[in-house]
Amino acid sequence: MARIGVEQSLTDVREALQEKGYDIVDLQSENDAKNCDCCVVTGMDSNIMGVESSFTAGPVIQASGLSADEICNQVESKLNNQ
Repeated sequence: MARIGVEQSLTDVREALQEKGYDIVDLQSENDAKNCDCCVVTGMDSNIMGVESSFTAGPVIQASGLSADEICNQVESKLNNQ
């Protein structure tokens, strides 16, 4: 099953993805994301100046304003389209 990196504060998302059988990795630093197929972040640390460093080759989903189910659907959709 795919490895999904999830920020620590997103416990509901972590639990929902684990129920679906995904291997969950705690995102505590950029190194944690390197071997993930997809990452889910809060969006709270968005770069205001528009400069981003790519820390993973997989898709990154911003959880802001989304339910755990909506995030799970996005993860599945993005993984199926890779």
